[in-house]
Amino acid sequence: MHQGLHYNIDLPEDLSSILEHDFWMLENIGPAMVRTVTVPVKFAATSWVIIFKGTCRADINLVSYDITAPALVSVKSMQIMQPTYVSSDFNASVIVTSKRFSENLFMFLNSSPIAAISNRHPAVAIPPECVGSFREFLRSTREIMADTSNPYGMQALLFQMLLFIHKEGYKCYEPYKDEVMSKQGRMSDRFLTLVQEHFRKERFLDFYADLLEVTPKHLSRTIKKQTGFTAVDWIERFVILEAKVLLKSSNLNIQQIADELNFPSQSFFGKYFKKLTGMSPKEFRNS
Repeated sequence: MHQGLHYNIDLPEDLSSILEHDFWMLENIGPAMVRTVTVPVKFAATSWVIIFKGTCRADINLVSYDITAPALVSVKSMQIMQPTYVSSDFNASVIVTSKRFSENLFMFLNSSPIAAISNRHPAVAIPPECVGSFREFLRSTREIMADTSNPYGMQALLFQMLLFIHKEGYKCYEPYKDEVMSKQGRMSDRFLTLVQEHFRKERFLDFYADLLEVTPKHLSRTIKKQTGFTAVDWIERFVILEAKVLLKSSNLNIQQIADELNFPSQSFFGKYFKKLTGMSPKEFRNS
């Protein structure tokens, strides 16, 4: 239990160091800390943000959400988030879980409607009558983390989360339980999931249409109707967002970023990036 459990430590300058731990929690996050995040951040681990006070706006995987406390925000591994506004009275707590912990958690949740709803609605309101339960959950979680003599602490944390989700947390998703997803709606969800998985290597619409067993024309028309953006728009937005993250948050040079995103050359990547952003990769990195 000594390895992997840290509570209320100072936020590391290198956020990736959080991922050395299976379970990490920080309480009383204020606006000053959130405002230091000025560029898109890719989450390498699944995270839950419990917002107790204030309002904020955040882009999660290219969709903008206006969030008013009390609220629960879930950000899955490999998703990209950027806060764009936070109120002066903002207060939140965050839980970050490792890939191993998340896989164990979702092994139980994936057959539940909660998992599907949370994928469609990453930011949901917490019913006011449940706020006390969320605070009690954090308090009892803190107790488990503090008990370093318990050799089964990680199991205790896992089942603590599962119990809370099915006893109280599910109430956040109840307003969406009767959603009827059309075949076209399911196509939009599946398409965006595929793009997130493959955009680094595949930027052509035919690839995704083949996987979905529809024509490129039908796919583009359906995605436009469901989301307001064409299928090609979404592919380009994912590529550019990833490029921005790599330019601002990595030590890779521009050639390496071009290689990472499967462009034939640095020059081709530069023209693609400038066409869609109005800036060269170097200009964006230095901005």
